[in-house]
Amino acid sequence: MRNNEETEGFDGEASNTSMISGANSPYQPTTEPVHSRNVFRAIRCDLDYIKSHFGILKVIEVVLALISFIFIETIMMCSPCAGVYLFEFVSCSAFVVTGVLLLIFSLNLHTKVPHINWSLTDLINTATSTLFFFLASVVLAALNHQTGAEIAAVIFGFLVMGVYGLNTFLAVRRWRLGDSRDGPLQTSEYIRARTASRGEVESRPELQ
Repeated sequence: MRNNEETEGFDGEASNTSMISGANSPYQPTTEPVHSRNVFRAIRCDLDYIKSHFGILKVIEVVLALISFIFIETIMMCSPCAGVYLFEFVSCSAFVVTGVLLLIFSLNLHTKVPHINWSLTDLINTATSTLFFFLASVVLAALNHQTGAEIAAVIFGFLVMGVYGLNTFLAVRRWRLGDSRDGPLQTSEYIRARTASRGEVESRPELQ
């Protein structure tokens, strides 16, 4: 009888010890779900960005690049085809890259990677798109055979080039002034999110 009692007592102490050590351990199984919830909670549609000058310009660029790509894709026969292929590559690339950046900024996903200079990234994209749309439109205008689809593609190519040029001008001015939406504001939003995350964890006694 005594051996059983001693064994039960030993097991009870071991269980209590494991529970205490588990309670004091910083690696709790419920910590990760809280972190995941905070990540998804920070993903929201930023209407202020979409209504801003940069957001409106991004939407116009995506729409015009898509229209240009659609027009160039309707060309069935070409000779030579260098201008068509160049314009097709430029319009498709601009549509994809600018669309991805628009999605990132609209959903505040750039705040998840605060170490990237997003204003400079946006500036490089707009400047590169301006240059390449200018070259592609000039080449297509010089080599086209006066078909309706080619003329429409050239017109929209120059239009989207002008929008990208305006966006580049505004992005350069914003970058020089340092009044970047993606700089100090991004860092402060990141710190606020981290602080809110810690506050939620501390408010739950089972995670202490």
